[in-house]
Amino acid sequence: MRPGQLKWIGLRPERRAVVIEVTEATLIASRGIAGDRYKTSSNGARQVTLIAEEDIAAIAAFLGRPSVDPALLRRNLVTAGINLAALKGRRFRIGDAVLETSGECAPCSHMEEIFGPGGYNAIRSRGGITARIVEGGTIKIGDAVSAL
Repeated sequence: MRPGQLKWIGLRPERRAVVIEVTEATLIASRGIAGDRYKTSSNGARQVTLIAEEDIAAIAAFLGRPSVDPALLRRNLVTAGINLAALKGRRFRIGDAVLETSGECAPCSHMEEIFGPGGYNAIRSRGGITARIVEGGTIKIGDAVSAL
């Protein structure tokens, strides 16, 4: 599998708060992203959420829009050039960090509020993945995303 690239990073400081776009972030092993509301003390499955830029383009098409702001999808990371579904059951590296896929990231009911009727179904099967942080480190826009 050829490497992809990290294109966007977003932090959700609180439930329903506006997503803050940043150029780099610190991933904390077994916990989550520094500054993001999803933190765990029990190595939970949803420490980081990822979605592919290619899937965002498909979601925009299903919604009849020219584009969709990644912040509206409320994922942490946007990648390009790598099929995230192919990382199922695998570990992968972004920057200094190593992550492992922990599941699919299904859309929530808020997508209907954000995008209107059909928002949930536009994202269905294209919502990306969730991951655990195996080795913490710094990630930044432009870093390679590669399977291990």
